[in-house]
Amino acid sequence: MEPLSTRGLPRLSWIDTLYSNFNYNTDGYDGDAAEDHKSQDGSETMPFIDESPTMSPSLCARGPDGEAISPIPPEGLLPGGDIEKGLEMKKLVLSGFLASEEIYINQLEALLLPMRPLKATATTSQPVLTIQQVETIFYKIQDIFEIHKEFYDALLPHIQQWDEKVAVGHLFKKLASQLGVYKAFVDNYKTAVETAEKCSQANTQFQKISENLKVKGPKDSKDCTTNVTMEALLYKPIDRVTRSTLVLHDLLKHTPKDHPDFPLLQDALRISQNFLSSINEEIDPRRTAITTPKGEARQLVKDGFLVEMSEGSRKLRHIFLFTDLLLCAKMKKTSAGRQQQYECKWYIPLADLTFQLLDDSDVCPHIQVLPEHEIEEIKIKISVIKSDIQKEKKALKGQSRNVERLRKKMNEQESWLLLHSPTIPFRIHNKHGKSYLFLLSSDYERSEWRESIQKLQKKDLQTCQLSSVELQVLTSSCCKLRTVHNIPVTSNKDDEETSGLYGFLHVIVHSAKGFKESANLYCTLEVDSYGYFVSKAKTRVFRDTTEPQWNEEFEIELEGSQCLRILCYEKCYDKTKLNKDDNEIVDIIMGKGQVQLDPQTVQSKNWHVDVIEMNGIKVEFSMKFTSRDLSLKRTPSKKQSGVFGVKISIVTKRERSKVPYIVRQCIEEVEKRGIDEVGIYRISGVATDIQALKAAFDTNSKDILVMLSDMDINAIAGTLKLYFRELPEPLLTDRLYPAFMEGIALSDPAAKENCMMHLLRSLPDPNLITFLSLLEHLKRVADKEPINKMSLHNLGTVFGPTLLRPSESEVTKGHITLASDIWSHDVMAQVQVLLYYLQHPPISFAELKRNTLYFSTDV
Repeated sequence: MEPLSTRGLPRLSWIDTLYSNFNYNTDGYDGDAAEDHKSQDGSETMPFIDESPTMSPSLCARGPDGEAISPIPPEGLLPGGDIEKGLEMKKLVLSGFLASEEIYINQLEALLLPMRPLKATATTSQPVLTIQQVETIFYKIQDIFEIHKEFYDALLPHIQQWDEKVAVGHLFKKLASQLGVYKAFVDNYKTAVETAEKCSQANTQFQKISENLKVKGPKDSKDCTTNVTMEALLYKPIDRVTRSTLVLHDLLKHTPKDHPDFPLLQDALRISQNFLSSINEEIDPRRTAITTPKGEARQLVKDGFLVEMSEGSRKLRHIFLFTDLLLCAKMKKTSAGRQQQYECKWYIPLADLTFQLLDDSDVCPHIQVLPEHEIEEIKIKISVIKSDIQKEKKALKGQSRNVERLRKKMNEQESWLLLHSPTIPFRIHNKHGKSYLFLLSSDYERSEWRESIQKLQKKDLQTCQLSSVELQVLTSSCCKLRTVHNIPVTSNKDDEETSGLYGFLHVIVHSAKGFKESANLYCTLEVDSYGYFVSKAKTRVFRDTTEPQWNEEFEIELEGSQCLRILCYEKCYDKTKLNKDDNEIVDIIMGKGQVQLDPQTVQSKNWHVDVIEMNGIKVEFSMKFTSRDLSLKRTPSKKQSGVFGVKISIVTKRERSKVPYIVRQCIEEVEKRGIDEVGIYRISGVATDIQALKAAFDTNSKDILVMLSDMDINAIAGTLKLYFRELPEPLLTDRLYPAFMEGIALSDPAAKENCMMHLLRSLPDPNLITFLSLLEHLKRVADKEPINKMSLHNLGTVFGPTLLRPSESEVTKGHITLASDIWSHDVMAQVQVLLYYLQHPPISFAELKRNTLYFSTDV
């Protein structure tokens, strides 16, 4: 039995009403705003009242403690000056709902049209259906039609002759009081659909009728009729109840409390929610497809979009995990307005599914990974488009076509990124057939899918062979059953939804409890970026313990991130346990969990302490957020005897060196033992270690060399980055910043070469020599890209905004635009400047000073 659900229905605020031409239409509904829901045991559920954060709390029938939640909208929605606007919005909401009522009545009428002749022929010598079959299929349709026709006829004149004092609450309360008819319809719905399906298979005449019902269009519509299947129309009443509930919520939002409608609408909403709540308690909230060979209901447990390696190329698939099989589907291309459909690519009964290779000679195909710079370039393009969209909206030119064009372009770029970014292999096998390879963006997803499948495999499963008809029925049901409706790209999100955080998240991983046996334990941190997750930090391994105490702080860069994930691993040192997909030792995931990055909570100046629970394990952590602008703000050191926050010329003069000691030592240590480290300079070091090294360099401690040799290499890399970030002015100087921005934008290669080299010559000698030293070091790091995964572009992204940054005076004058919500054009250009020099043949200080310019300009 398929439950009623508000999940996936559009939020019907007055803004939505304005922009959708009152589109409360149930036709073509596909539930775009869906989100996964999980019960306590981790299984997927489909509650009738969606209690997700995206829905208003007023729509929830029950709170977490089981107490009823008041449906009254929050206070203050209609301040004094907005009463008239609120009533106008109320009219818009009513107009939209009335338009959808007309369509709904036409749909019910289309169902009733064949009912009468079918009933008439049932008593003849050549009946199409029996009386019992007709009454089962069309049960309560006539009653529902009459209820809504009466409601429509009563509401129409009120809208046509609108007055702000008009009262319609009694009509909605009466409509809600007749929901008992819907209860009877819902109880019979499954039987009705099954009967219609059996009759279609047995009788070709009824099949033709049921596949081609004609629905009249609205009175002012150019399209006279639309062809719809009987199955689709029988689902409309189920969909309608939740739509009515959402409309009631909007009406209350735009009705003053002293209006006579307010208490009546409250009653109507309460009745509707209690009805949905009672239905929810009576039936299994999981959506059911067809029965399994054992006679049990086949239920959807989990679904989502994954990238499959198929015939040597990447394909985006929608994967459906049912209680007895895994189905891989492809979304069919349909014309505008047509209902979405899936095409089954393959399925594996869970009884036949394994994760291990049966034959060691079965070689994993090479996974083609795109160069990092191509991925970064697409990110930059997306950021530019986002910026352009925001500018178009702020301009208020009403050029919605241009915004839509940009949105379409952004969707294309984001979809490309989603397809080409994942690199973590997830291989499954059919022990009686072939194997399949998916690519995921993080170990988190791989673990989730593996655990969900293995949990189902613990049951007494039997292998199954679906007939072509059964497979077609199951695939057709996927559109209704799915819980994930859209590919996870930002262009699918509402404008009101947060665009995520841009800047730096400071996280302290404190400790963990709940381990039953001693183990070697560590945690990794992941954040989402452009639709997929990236590993950003890793704690040290705490050996042989049940209560690890890490107390390690990390600084994680965020790019539109909305979620932080923590994974807890047991370190495996057994080299016999190699993953055949990537030839690496697989550490065991002990637990995993995630938290939403709420901007209001995270952006406070104080640390926010939280606990994340995972499989009985509790990990305690703290976090706070700093915007990109604030984090890169340079404050000179008051203590000139140190090195951090002190001009580079003062440090080199004091040390009598060409390159600061801190730069030379950190580079040497990284090249000695960190050049093969995956993600060197990208993976965050422990903040407390970095601060300890900072203090040692500032005081010129005698123990620096010992500390460097003992310290985690990511902390040393982090110390070097921190030194450049805390210089009173960037290494490439405030004075030359505008010229660097102009030089990198030149199109002619010769002109660009002359300009960029001239700018280097214009740097003070300590800055230039240090920059050239760092440049050669980063090139040596990039030479090891096959091992450390750090390309020149990747390194440019890490160091560019640190070495080259506008001065505060430039920002104050308005010459530079810094945006913390997106990668601004300035940040992109900063990366491009450093990348230019990284990709340039070796630059010698002596030759640079000796060469004559083709042209000379003041900078």
